[in-house]
Amino acid sequence: MIGELGHYALVLATFVAIIQSVVPLIGAHRGDRSMMALGSMSASGQFVCLSVAFAALTYAFVASDFSIATVAANSHSAKPMLYKVSGVWGNHEGSLLLWVLILALFGVAVVIFGANLPPTLKARVLAVQAMITVGFLLFMLGTSNPFERLDPVPLDGRDLNPLLQDPGLAFHPPMLYLGYVGFSMAFSFAVAALIEGRVDPAWARWVRPWTLLAWTFLTAGIALGSWWAYYELGWGGWWFWDPVENASFMPWLAGTALLHSAIVVEKRDALKSWTILLAIVAFSFSLIGTFLVRSGVLTSVHAFAVDPERGLFILALLVVAIGGSLTLYAIRAPQMKATGVFAPVSREGGLVLNNLLLSAALATVFIGTLYPLFLDAMTGQTVSVGPPFFNATFVPLMMPLVAVLAIGPMLAWKRADISGVFAKLIVAAGVTLVATGLVWWWAGGPLPAVLGMAFAIWLAAGVATEWAERIRLFRIPLGDSLRRAAGLPRAAYGMTLAHLGLAVFIVGAVADSFWTREIVIEADRGQVVEVAGYTVTFEGVRRTQGPNYVADTATLRVEADGAFLGTLSPERRFYPVQQTPTTEAAIRSTALGDLYVAIGDPIDGTRWILRVWFNPLVPWIWAGSILMVIGGIVSLTDRRLRVGAPRQQARPSGPTPTGAVAAGAD
Repeated sequence: MIGELGHYALVLATFVAIIQSVVPLIGAHRGDRSMMALGSMSASGQFVCLSVAFAALTYAFVASDFSIATVAANSHSAKPMLYKVSGVWGNHEGSLLLWVLILALFGVAVVIFGANLPPTLKARVLAVQAMITVGFLLFMLGTSNPFERLDPVPLDGRDLNPLLQDPGLAFHPPMLYLGYVGFSMAFSFAVAALIEGRVDPAWARWVRPWTLLAWTFLTAGIALGSWWAYYELGWGGWWFWDPVENASFMPWLAGTALLHSAIVVEKRDALKSWTILLAIVAFSFSLIGTFLVRSGVLTSVHAFAVDPERGLFILALLVVAIGGSLTLYAIRAPQMKATGVFAPVSREGGLVLNNLLLSAALATVFIGTLYPLFLDAMTGQTVSVGPPFFNATFVPLMMPLVAVLAIGPMLAWKRADISGVFAKLIVAAGVTLVATGLVWWWAGGPLPAVLGMAFAIWLAAGVATEWAERIRLFRIPLGDSLRRAAGLPRAAYGMTLAHLGLAVFIVGAVADSFWTREIVIEADRGQVVEVAGYTVTFEGVRRTQGPNYVADTATLRVEADGAFLGTLSPERRFYPVQQTPTTEAAIRSTALGDLYVAIGDPIDGTRWILRVWFNPLVPWIWAGSILMVIGGIVSLTDRRLRVGAPRQQARPSGPTPTGAVAAGAD
């Protein structure tokens, strides 16, 4: 009965979404407020229906209702409760339901927080958002019904993929989807603006918080996925340029460019056409990521489906959504004339360079990801594009971007004095030279690693200098500087934290890429391994029983300078239902790096393959990611983003008060 209720709710949500995608558009065209208001009511009704459907599927997983095919294929009665719940979105059908639920959630968010939006724009945004939902609901009902019944009912389920039975995977997909789907709001605002034929600073102010929200969630989702891969897969790495990793990274790059270009639209009424295109591109890459994991073109732990029928349906959705929006863009874009002008050396010029470098980086990732797929489809030839390609193409584009990030925020709008900016950065340059020299003295190379550290230090020093300039540190009394610091906009602090987070991330990534130490041995009881000042003693392996697995658990004694630091217990698990082994690494983490241990296959009764890594500064990767996420959250609390653009007031007779002009321009 619960399954039928969920299925009925999906069908009802589809009809409501169809109404929402048509009636408000007509109302906006006619200026009919009652028809436009139906968009808000439909968005709320659609969210309620999809919430009921999602709750029904969750209940089926929690109650182990194996009469539902999705539950039988992805759950088991012995599975821990956390993984029964996360199993709801750990499969194709359930994750698709989560996708459309988040689409509806963002629609309701526009209803709640978009009170200051012009009625016509709001109606069109909700209509476009509903069109996306209609496409995915039809896909779900036609090819991926999560409530399909089984007859006869199996006694138990086939269990969830053991690699997904991890706390990191309980939170990674929802975060990732909030980012992926969040860019649908930027897309909807862009298409609505194209329909209206108007893009102005007010539009940029409205679209920025939605883009920032999506970017923040996507950053958190990518970081969680990387962290999960690091400790769960047992290979000691955090990024492998896997095609599905790239599928989430590409919209992140496009979204980062969009965030910066929208600032130019808001402040200078320039780059309007480019910003609209970026909004379309960001969500388009989210859809491409959906195609990669659900079409069967990839075989990966990330991939959900291998059904070509589903792939063709998603491909059709891509053609309609991306092709339709780009066609509308081609028709309307020539009408978007920029009124703001600026010199090449200016804050706007720095943001343009930022966008060019991010776009070029996006192109390299796109080509490296899809070229092997196109080549295989066209010629049957198989090639592998991995880290060497991306390190040779992507990293050189990031180096000038990082260098400019330290300078750009200090440039004045419209026209900047570049010599004055460099004069302010003399101390930052001195700190960079000294710190880089210390890195060279300590590590002795290689040169690319030292250069990477130099860029990270330069960025961090530039961020600190920019903040000090804002509060005039050491140029006015300290109390006055602190008062200026307290009065800075939260968006300024958000930018500072995000840029500083990137610098911290680069430090961790460079250190882990160049200075990792790895030892692989056949370990017998009492075997001692020396690495990075640690003494690791292998004390044997014992058999342990988990809730739905059995495990070989090793015990390793860790010492440094003769002092006992603790024990590490890596595991090699075996899940009997799926007949699948997994590796559970054990990690001792400090600010200086991770001692990372994993066990492999047994050699005989007492000897085991033992892998020991020391990954220097790798916790800085997660610390930098957290700082970027915090930066996004802090920026979202800025009042100027929360209230959006101010309402246009009727002009009083006579001259406009100066204060009113200033408020409107803020």
